[in-house]
Amino acid sequence: MKTTHIIVATVCFCLLSACGVGAQQATKQETKVEYFKTPRPMALPFSDAVRVGNILYLSGEIGLDYATMKLVPGGIQAETKQAMENIKTTLEKYGSSTDNVFKCTVMITDMKEWPLMNEVYVTYFKKDRLPARSAIGANGLALGAKIEIECLATIDK
Repeated sequence: MKTTHIIVATVCFCLLSACGVGAQQATKQETKVEYFKTPRPMALPFSDAVRVGNILYLSGEIGLDYATMKLVPGGIQAETKQAMENIKTTLEKYGSSTDNVFKCTVMITDMKEWPLMNEVYVTYFKKDRLPARSAIGANGLALGAKIEIECLATIDK
């Protein structure tokens, strides 16, 4: 009788373990990763964005005018505006918007210019929906940029 109980318990354990493994495998199969890259005049070695589930991970954007592949002139505010416009374009292209941004990381070469950057940055978000944000003082950024901003956003689709 005791042997029967052990066998039944072992069979139940094996069945439950198999169900757990099957559920884990099903979850892994459901998580699709998509890489989005826009053809540009100069090949860039990264994706514009990567989608995992309903989260869109954007690469950092600088104040680059993609038509000329040069930084916009005018300093930190002009670069911030262009970086945010680039972000907005990428978000919209891949099914999101600035309303869905929940986290940003800002890299800036001169922290003294933080208030000037912030004046432009906040205009892209609703006052009651400002994303969480981190800041990093940078010694140098790509192409001599003064600012780089990366974002995470949800996708409604």
